[in-house]
Amino acid sequence: MARLQLSVLAACTVLFMLAAPSLAGDPDMLQDVCVADLASPIKINGFPCKANITADDFFAGLKKAGNTNNPAGSIVTAANVQSFPGVNTLGVSMARIDYAVGGQNPPHTHPRATEIIFVTKGTLEVGFITTANKLFTRFVTVGEVFVFPRGLVHFQQNRGHGPASVIAAFNSQLQGTQAIATTLFAATPPVPTDVLAKAFRVDNEDIDAVKARFK
Repeated sequence: MARLQLSVLAACTVLFMLAAPSLAGDPDMLQDVCVADLASPIKINGFPCKANITADDFFAGLKKAGNTNNPAGSIVTAANVQSFPGVNTLGVSMARIDYAVGGQNPPHTHPRATEIIFVTKGTLEVGFITTANKLFTRFVTVGEVFVFPRGLVHFQQNRGHGPASVIAAFNSQLQGTQAIATTLFAATPPVPTDVLAKAFRVDNEDIDAVKARFK
């Protein structure tokens, strides 16, 4: 009896280990395609399938540079399930990121995906920070690739003398993006000022001044 129980436990352990990789990303697809029905009132983990689909559902364009005239000096043009419904259930998405001179994609995280970028123009300083607060950073230029592990804080800064751009890929149909500064200083309702002041070891007035910049 003990040997049978041990065998069952071992079998369950193996099955769990085999299943674990699939739990790390988007759920596996159960049919050939499931184009997202973004207008459906049904709310599920992901999006329900659209009944009538065409080839256009599996097409997106990233050839046009975005407008970088904003405080960060960068713009992300996404090709995820919200604008590219054909990737629903496929566990992939892409984006184009453009940077003005001195532009930055500010420190942020993607809770549901690893990101890999391919530089198509310019020179960038890129990096990510581990949970042990170790910074890994380097310069990348045209034709080079850099990867940001899932969930870790990372950034890109244009260090060249002209505009820069990259193509990014994610192992999720909707990677999620949480910009650190915006999350802390522009949340709704706002994070209490005294909480942030204690965390950053500054006065309440300093936090209020930063919050005012994000309104």
